[in-house]
Amino acid sequence: MSPEDWPEGYGRRILPDVDSTMLEAARVAPGLSGPEWIMALQQTAARGRRGRAWAMPPGNFAATLALPVGTDAAQAALRSFSAALALHDAFSDATGRPDGFALKWPNDVLLHGGKVAGILLETLPGGWLSIGIGVNLAAAPARDELQPGALPPVALLAETGLRIAPEAFLTLLARAFAGWEARLRAEGFAPVRAEWLRRAARLGQEITARTGSRELTGRFESIDASGCLILATPTTRHTIAAAEVFF
Repeated sequence: MSPEDWPEGYGRRILPDVDSTMLEAARVAPGLSGPEWIMALQQTAARGRRGRAWAMPPGNFAATLALPVGTDAAQAALRSFSAALALHDAFSDATGRPDGFALKWPNDVLLHGGKVAGILLETLPGGWLSIGIGVNLAAAPARDELQPGALPPVALLAETGLRIAPEAFLTLLARAFAGWEARLRAEGFAPVRAEWLRRAARLGQEITARTGSRELTGRFESIDASGCLILATPTTRHTIAAAEVFF
């Protein structure tokens, strides 16, 4: 890919190794003048949701976007959906096979029913947001530490036969994200929501949502205008802001 493929207005730094791209984003954000992607070829202290360790076999993808979003936490959280759409677009562009991919609420991307990518958002001081993204490009991590009921990890290479360098994938992802970010800022969440629902996994089907205090099983009806999960049970409809979802 040529340098012209990189989106205008976004910085880019690639590190041979780092403790965590999320930690690096927090360190450098105060000195940035605009959004910047930080990618590492190796991480030594990466983590996923709820502080879980994030394994990174060689050839996999780990990057964080430091993005200025202001202080509205609800608006910042919507970037989880635009990041998921950008991942889906990047995978589709790379493979030419969009049908195998689906988006799992709140922040995973699936390939043939297994987890191929995850997204982690954290707010930073000064109105910045870090969007951490991990992708199993070359290999899937071991399955021995999965939660009961969690989807198995899969790798792009094994599932599709495509071998793509992390740097090339970053360009596809950054270009796609820039487009969705521009649309979110110009048109609001409605078009992002509609497109996310079109690509959603298990929409209209039974799922289980686990929060810190309870577990609910019902039909995945939709997401609302703030990105909350709408779950219909036999007795009522639940609006869920944060949970882990199991199929």
